Amino acid sequence: MFAVYAGQINPDDPLSGLVVGEQPEPEVPDGWTTVTVQAASINHHDVWSLRGVGLREDSLPMVLGCDAAGLDEDGNEVIVHAVINDPDWRGDDTLDPRRSLLSEKHPGTFAEKVAVPRRNVVPKPEGLSMVEAACLPTAWLTAYRMLFTQSDLRQGDTVLVQGAGGGVATALITLARAAGLRVFATSRDEDKRARALEIGAHEVFESGARLPVKVDAVMETVGAATWSHSVRSMRPGGTIVITGATSGDASPAELTRIFFQQMRVHGSTMGTRDELHRLAQFLDVTGTKPLIDRVLPMEQAAEGLQAVVDGSVFGKIILTR
Repeated sequence: MFAVYAGQINPDDPLSGLVVGEQPEPEVPDGWTTVTVQAASINHHDVWSLRGVGLREDSLPMVLGCDAAGLDEDGNEVIVHAVINDPDWRGDDTLDPRRSLLSEKHPGTFAEKVAVPRRNVVPKPEGLSMVEAACLPTAWLTAYRMLFTQSDLRQGDTVLVQGAGGGVATALITLARAAGLRVFATSRDEDKRARALEIGAHEVFESGARLPVKVDAVMETVGAATWSHSVRSMRPGGTIVITGATSGDASPAELTRIFFQQMRVHGSTMGTRDELHRLAQFLDVTGTKPLIDRVLPMEQAAEGLQAVVDGSVFGKIILTR
């Protein structure tokens, strides 16, 4: 079958290991099923895989991709949940110490077909297109869990989104506005600040700028470059939710300020199958649409991955079959 896969690992030149070609159809163990992929979205995870982060040499060749929407074996329109749990695990999918994502141990979604456990298939609402639905399983699900599971925000509260532009940040802005939150966003890039206003931010600021008010929660995906600003921008008793550190680990940690003002720091990663179902229903009911940067045929995956490497993305890049 057609597939886009990692043929080799190169930490310095990740796209040199990318191959567009043929791979065997995925094996389907007991309790698993296949989905015919119609749309899949690119994530930073795919670039990290090509750099060898989370993907071992002995797993190559490996079909890339975590996110997909397509047709199940009965022709139903579905969304694929990317978290693969140990078969014996019970409870929150994200807390399983043996969990993995598609394209780490099992072939991913940049292919004609992907195999997943049956429980990982979620019905796609009619109000979402395949391209829109393909945005959800990683970036949008991560944002949904940050806002609605980990932060205890209520309608009318103020949330700061650091580093507007990437898939998680744009999802955070869009979801927070749709949920009735007041949204602040930061970026070093003037164009990205303007775009953040267009998709729902109430106010935007340069990175590190003093805010007009202290916020109830901060959504942190950047790390060292914004950490101090995140802590200093938050009201006493507020919450920082962290789902990444693209600029590295934060130092110093501002521990004195955190304990004295009784702030909460909450880690968050991905989301559960039930949260993916609720996210899809939330978008369907509210009419909220994921932000699409561009749509490319899967054969042009290298173009989309290069845009992620270059940081020239605002929203999600979708690959279609």
